Amino acid sequence: MSIYSRRAFLQSAGMLAAGTLLSKNLLASPAPLKEFGLQLYTLRDDLPKDPKGILKQVASFGYKQLESFEGAQGMFWGMSPADFKSYVGDLGMTMVSSHCDINKDFEKKAADAASIGMKYLICPWIGPQKTLDDFKRYADTFNERGEICKKNGIRFAYHNHGYSFKELEGKIPQDVMMDATNPDTVDYEMDMYWVVNGGADINAYLKKYGKRFRLCHVKDRIKGSTEADASCILGQGDIDYASILKLAQKSGVQYFIVEQERYDGSTPIESAKADAAYLKTLSV
Repeated sequence: MSIYSRRAFLQSAGMLAAGTLLSKNLLASPAPLKEFGLQLYTLRDDLPKDPKGILKQVASFGYKQLESFEGAQGMFWGMSPADFKSYVGDLGMTMVSSHCDINKDFEKKAADAASIGMKYLICPWIGPQKTLDDFKRYADTFNERGEICKKNGIRFAYHNHGYSFKELEGKIPQDVMMDATNPDTVDYEMDMYWVVNGGADINAYLKKYGKRFRLCHVKDRIKGSTEADASCILGQGDIDYASILKLAQKSGVQYFIVEQERYDGSTPIESAKADAAYLKTLSV
């Protein structure tokens, strides 16, 4: 090989190695959070007045997923499950989950949810309990509802509040429920705001329970506030979502769902728009 051929070979090999390294770095680099959802409870005062108009605005903000709740007009806001799916589908969104009363007509709700491809039905609240046995009984109920969901091809989850992170009889009720429920049928939706307000550590729970948390509520907290109801526009509070969401995805969280319940100096619809704008700046 001539000196010129050898030089060309080495240059080519160097470029190939650099290109391979660059490709690996690109693959490992964080990517923008492309899909995120909105818990429609954020718009609880506006939605009943004009469901279709509000949903159209939600889509325009960049939300691709919806999590409903069971209001006076039901989970599907006066529409049949099929009509709701068609309407939001035309807007570029899917309904992935809904909070609901798990003690009333649950089998029908599971069937309706499954009929339009929803992934989850979620218990949003059980309230503080007097004893650990009370929490264990709810865990039994969750297992039963999980089996109903499984028969319909969907999954069941429980959404936490701060009370389940308060020590009771020497144990943390959230841990008791998670340990007593069947991981094959029962998942959890981590409301990150309420984890913090309950005095617990988001990262520690993500690391401890891994893929048990499949959904999360992304809700910020007013800086320095000690109030229970202190949610605010994302990026303006004291919860470090820029780092937390990266760990959440690595831990197995699949759905990132915005929820806001307080609107200081703003309106619910303006807050939903600002929350979406913030999430578009994050990478996971």
